[in-house]
Amino acid sequence: MTPAPPSVPAPTLFRLAGLPYFLIAFVARLPFAMMVVGTLTLAVAARESLSLGGLTPASVGIGTACFGPLLGAAADRYGQRAVLGTLAVANAAALIAFALVVYSPAAEPFVLLSAFAIGATAPQVSPMSRSRLVTIVAERIPAGRRARTTSATMAYESAADETVFVFGPFLVGVLATTIAPWVPLAVAAALIVVFVGAFALHPSAAHVSVQRGADGRAASKASALLRPRLLVVVAGMFGVGLFFGAVLTALTAFMTERGRPEEAGLLYGAMGVGSAILALGVAFLPARFPLPARWLVFAGLLFGASLLLLSVGDVSAMLIALTLMGFGIGPTLVTQFSLGTVFGPVDRSATVMTMLGSALIVGQAIGSVVTGQVSESAGAQSALVLPVLAAGFVLLAGIGDALLALAGRRRAHAAQPGRASQPGRGPNPAGASQPAPQADSVA
Repeated sequence: MTPAPPSVPAPTLFRLAGLPYFLIAFVARLPFAMMVVGTLTLAVAARESLSLGGLTPASVGIGTACFGPLLGAAADRYGQRAVLGTLAVANAAALIAFALVVYSPAAEPFVLLSAFAIGATAPQVSPMSRSRLVTIVAERIPAGRRARTTSATMAYESAADETVFVFGPFLVGVLATTIAPWVPLAVAAALIVVFVGAFALHPSAAHVSVQRGADGRAASKASALLRPRLLVVVAGMFGVGLFFGAVLTALTAFMTERGRPEEAGLLYGAMGVGSAILALGVAFLPARFPLPARWLVFAGLLFGASLLLLSVGDVSAMLIALTLMGFGIGPTLVTQFSLGTVFGPVDRSATVMTMLGSALIVGQAIGSVVTGQVSESAGAQSALVLPVLAAGFVLLAGIGDALLALAGRRRAHAAQPGRASQPGRGPNPAGASQPAPQADSVA
């Protein structure tokens, strides 16, 4: 009797992508976390202008917001390898050019223009990584494990972003303080050439979705990017960006009034740590806890915790409020990215992810600028109201998503009249509806 062949283990995302991929992708997103704070630090040090220092990160964010979705669309059309390879060279050059312009006698508009160029050429590593992994999950993971694997993927990606955006500014501070203000941007440029280049050359970068034609064209229309459910997610991501920008700026003002502005980053890190831990925990939530409900629950936790900011009087109370807000913001962010994968066209995944990332960046820039103006004119306590408003906006967007989900279920129910009385069907337990299409069952 011939022995049965050994069973082949079911593929996992980690096995399919490989450990080197996750290591490269993690380090490759670090330069973006460094360049925003790095441009601010260098502008203030070289030009001795706080106003210019505040405008340079905003210019970087505007550049990213304007070109991010276009770069995502190009990656969907031509593959990530060519796009990221070009950006790795262009962005490293833009960082070096910014340092040269800042130290030159050039007028301030040229400084802001060079900062804009940094954002416009920024390699979209986080959105591109999400797009690659989502495509692998959709095409190579068994159907029964796709929803949970997607959730775990978004959880990991969000935790990686949180970790990098806590460590990146810290690294900038260390390099600028111990060596020179221009060194962080030089290090970021080197990391881009090496690790973004490696990210571009990784075999997964050559893969184009099977939903695309032989010429790379998408089967879906561009209008699919305007689906109401997807636009609500973009709005929610914009609200998260508003929250991040408002919290960091208001926290800086709060600590400055207490004569300890250098500790603002450390306190902000407390929110980032809690956010990253809870973001990873989302992967273990049961499938019966649907995405719209997760958004409502965790955005509600975020809003409730943000109300503590209205009464904080010392650093200890601020630390507690930040930690509790982190427990809400991390899972909310994961949920929004997961909804983006559900309601965005599969053949435009890089475009969808860069849309979400750009909304986050725009929100962060606006939140920082507005909160900075309020804190300067009315003080830190008034500025602390703005994170509460931003958290409320995130919650309202979640309510909008839940209402759209409810309307979708009602339409699906109305489109299948009398199914309970069809021959051969038993009663529907507890009045539950029949399984919906995959997007609705996930959401």
